[in-house]
Amino acid sequence: MSNLFDKTTDALSKSLDMRLQRHNLTSANIANAETPGFVAKKLDFEKDLARALELEGTPIMDQSDPRHMPFVQGKIGRVSADIYDNPEIDLSNDKNTVDLEKEVATLTENSLVYKAAVELIKKKMAALRYVASDGGR
Repeated sequence: MSNLFDKTTDALSKSLDMRLQRHNLTSANIANAETPGFVAKKLDFEKDLARALELEGTPIMDQSDPRHMPFVQGKIGRVSADIYDNPEIDLSNDKNTVDLEKEVATLTENSLVYKAAVELIKKKMAALRYVASDGGR
């Protein structure tokens, strides 16, 4: 059975999920900008998603030896976010690592890319709707 959506749609959907997580994490960082001792977190997923997109649809390979690296299909759906303490921030006097300007910039950029991904999905759905309605006939 074929999938109704292509790997681009799957990647856009996964990107939306990851960007929502980044939005929540960045919002939490901003909310704790004045909390003494708070350590800002960072979230990355783009490299893993790009790699999964490259590998999606490749044939399944058998693992003939337990020492071989497993090969898993459906890689886009298995992409997860890497969340870690932000190493790019200097400690302030109260040992808080939130840089408010950088966090707001991250939130703004993330929102713009999120909106762009939503628009791309809308266009793909509009194309499917057009085809499903027999080309407007």
